[in-house]
Amino acid sequence: MPDKRVEEDATGDPPGGEPGGLKAALKPQTDKVVFGVTAALTLGFVLWGAVATDSLGSVSTAMLNSTMHNGGWAFVLAASGFVIFALWLAFSRYGKITLGKEGEEPEFRTVSWVAMMFSAGMGIGLMFYGVNEPLTHFADPPPGTGGSAPERMQTAMATTLFHWTLYPWAIYAVVGLAIAYSCFRRGRRQTISAVFTPLIGEKNANGAFGRVIDILAIFATLFGSAASLGLGALQIGSGVKEVNWADNVGTPILVIIIAVLTAAFVASAISGVEKGIQWLSNINMVLAGMLALFLFIVGPTILMLNLLPTSVGSFIGDLPQMAARTDSTAGKGVADWLSAWTVFYWAWWISWTPFVGMFIARISRGRTIRQFVGGVILVPSVVSLVWFAIFGGTAISLERNGAKLTGESTAEGQLFSVLRDYPIASITSLIVMILVGIFFVSGADAASIVMGTLSQKGTLEPGRNVVIVWGVLTGAVAAVMLLIGGGGDTALEGLQNLTILVAVPFTLVMVGMCVAMTRDLRRDRLIVVGERGDEAIETAVLAGHRQYGGEYEILIGPTNGSSSQEGSDGQADDDGSTDTLYRD
Repeated sequence: MPDKRVEEDATGDPPGGEPGGLKAALKPQTDKVVFGVTAALTLGFVLWGAVATDSLGSVSTAMLNSTMHNGGWAFVLAASGFVIFALWLAFSRYGKITLGKEGEEPEFRTVSWVAMMFSAGMGIGLMFYGVNEPLTHFADPPPGTGGSAPERMQTAMATTLFHWTLYPWAIYAVVGLAIAYSCFRRGRRQTISAVFTPLIGEKNANGAFGRVIDILAIFATLFGSAASLGLGALQIGSGVKEVNWADNVGTPILVIIIAVLTAAFVASAISGVEKGIQWLSNINMVLAGMLALFLFIVGPTILMLNLLPTSVGSFIGDLPQMAARTDSTAGKGVADWLSAWTVFYWAWWISWTPFVGMFIARISRGRTIRQFVGGVILVPSVVSLVWFAIFGGTAISLERNGAKLTGESTAEGQLFSVLRDYPIASITSLIVMILVGIFFVSGADAASIVMGTLSQKGTLEPGRNVVIVWGVLTGAVAAVMLLIGGGGDTALEGLQNLTILVAVPFTLVMVGMCVAMTRDLRRDRLIVVGERGDEAIETAVLAGHRQYGGEYEILIGPTNGSSSQEGSDGQADDDGSTDTLYRD
């Protein structure tokens, strides 16, 4: 009798070849409930922020304080859980499963795959925090740490790597794997809700329950993208002032920058993945590499090289303490520090997972789970290590030599202050603004397409009008988030507060995705056939030892009740079956 767990062929697709979910996804069909409810609520938020900015700001602050006091531990615990889950998948027996049909080749070359994944995942964040975070942790160490300048430098780099390497990319990998497996292996729709099919059934996944999940995913994506757009606008505004294009950059100029970036990424999004994102990502990787190489040559090169092994060692040594830091562990001010750094980062990464996960899933068809996790975690983590060693190391070196970057520059302006100490500062500052702009365009490009996909029942190519709507709303939300803060560092605080709040419900969705994917993997044909093969071999060995002692061999033959092989024993067991065992 066939194993009831095996309902698909060897690829995981429904019998008959083409995945039914993908076939259905080719024709865009807007889900009026998902699109209408999410768009209406988002528009309501924008109007609230525009008409009563102070009211929205106080409400969000109160909600954040309650979240941090009562649920900060959940963010910390969930983030570590996602890391463990992703690594377990890679090293377990499930790592050999292909995200697609067996033997299917990857759609994109490895170099382009890494470039697109990196640009969509955190490119703009590296530009903003590449100098700011290591420098801030050096000048003002995290709670419970401190010491001499070398000790503070090690702590600063370890804390930065904690926020930017293993953890964020493992979080992305969890969602990306769940979507890629569900869509390309099982043939379901390319939506977050479809991943829950093994838990709640196809009817519920396509019904009201599934719509709630997709609405939460769109909200998380929209606010995560808006936070990035706000960061990009702040940094470009600082660059405009740095190159003397304007004496003062206030909220009106920032809103104009947001409008220009929004128009750019919407235009890129409607051009398609291959024409838009891949082209922009490759250009940006070259520009970012040139900027990093320039600073590596003219900056404190030996210090940067020393920071590479030192930072890794400090990160590994401090990891247990950093991963367990909560409001109750390190004294006064921990809650404020966590909301500004660790919990904000976990919330930011989680809010990005619907679109980054779906995007890297879309470009990773044909790779195995082990290749996926290894590529998604290892490559960007190494690049982040090198990036922070160069930019953070240079900033800390200048600070130690009396530059006072933390006292004289805003968070968004510190990178420009570092470049000002080296040749061709005007040119490098202009390159930074171009990089920030393109990094955001490529990331928001992917986000708007993903929001369109979720709004149109998992279609691989969402309609242009839907993509445009989500792009415009993302820009509007970013403007409101900046208005809540009022400019400067308080604007950054407004971005962080709302990002954390929106990420709370989607954290629960991610936990459910892990459970659903585990159930799916256990029923995968490759795994089930392997288990049955192991059981068959074990049974044959026991039978052979019972009948022939130690001298026998196992052969594979047709199950037609007879054998043409010489020496066939041909004896039936007690249950009437015939052994496929042959004596020497």
